[in-house]
Amino acid sequence: MSKRARQYIGLFVAIISYYIIHEGAHLAYALITGVYKQVNIIGLGVQIDVFAEKMTDNQMGMFCLVGSLATIITGYILVGVINILIKSPSDIFKACMYYVTIIMMFMDPLYLCVLCSIFGGGDMNGISLIISEIAARVIYGILFIVNAVIFIKVVLPKYKMAFQ
Repeated sequence: MSKRARQYIGLFVAIISYYIIHEGAHLAYALITGVYKQVNIIGLGVQIDVFAEKMTDNQMGMFCLVGSLATIITGYILVGVINILIKSPSDIFKACMYYVTIIMMFMDPLYLCVLCSIFGGGDMNGISLIISEIAARVIYGILFIVNAVIFIKVVLPKYKMAFQ
């Protein structure tokens, strides 16, 4: 299989994985707290809808926060088991894990630090109910920088070696 095909498959798997982890965390929280309403399909995305009127500001803040926490923690787990992942004989599997790691480490910090002001608040609207938006943006900006360092120093070199 060509390198380009592996990249597209890896990116597709990463996007699907992101939705499962991020929206799955929202869903789990909504079900646990008894506020689940429905799943909305919005364009190419998915959104968990809740009975917001039944939630306190803290609950809404936590509901919005758990998605990004789940993806970031997943990214760190993938970095933690990277030595196992790169030993796979399957280049497709390694490509998938490489792109899943990138998406999990960078998507939410980038969106919640910068992009939410361009594309709409989304989870930031709820997170700002429990911490100021400026503080949240700074925290996610720091996470983005920390994750970039981890990616450059750990993930990139190991996957480069694995694909040689």
